[in-house]
Amino acid sequence: METHHPHAHDPRVFDGLVERARGLCVPGRRSLLGIAGAPGAGKSTLARRLVGRLVERHGRDAAALVPMDGFHLAQAELERLGRADRKGAPDTFDAAGYVELLARLRAARPGVVVYAPVFDRSLEEAVAGSIGVPPEVELVVTEGNYLLHDDPSWAPVRPLLDEAWYLDPDPEARVRRLVERHVRFGKERAFAQRWVERSDEVNARLVARGRDRADVVLAYDVFGPAETGSPSEP
Repeated sequence: METHHPHAHDPRVFDGLVERARGLCVPGRRSLLGIAGAPGAGKSTLARRLVGRLVERHGRDAAALVPMDGFHLAQAELERLGRADRKGAPDTFDAAGYVELLARLRAARPGVVVYAPVFDRSLEEAVAGSIGVPPEVELVVTEGNYLLHDDPSWAPVRPLLDEAWYLDPDPEARVRRLVERHVRFGKERAFAQRWVERSDEVNARLVARGRDRADVVLAYDVFGPAETGSPSEP
């Protein structure tokens, strides 16, 4: 496992990550890169920028982004199961469905587009069939909290990834971003702070258990000085 402690916003750091991701591509087969980390670590932001730069440099088939968050269970199902107050915990996702999707993405078949869901924060629901991944795509970047989790339902994810990165930014900055994100999406600040303490940070401790299973640990903040976080960041 490699640990990197680069200067927070050095553009050379990002360029190096782009080149490392590109290096995973092997002619004749599709590769998968996973980006893990606690809630608010910057996974969505890094993954989106990474895919954008790869497509910009190497064409539209260079990479596609497929987030784990599309496998949130529906709110109605969470309420039926009595888990709505723990939304975001490992057992509030369809882990088996996510594993099956990753397996299908690895085994790209000529002429077959693989469709993936996305989580719409404005609806607080997953929307099926939102991302189409054509068979020509060389690298799929997937990101989420539990890619390195050791629970039996999540453990099959890691072997499906050619490489896994773990984002490990300053915890205080990460928590501030989480609170601000909840406020932006309509929660009262006091409620947002309680939710982060009793839900997001509980999940963050579970996520941290997988740190040592990453190939690379990025101990820096992917956000620029003026940014507080992406609306889509899980």
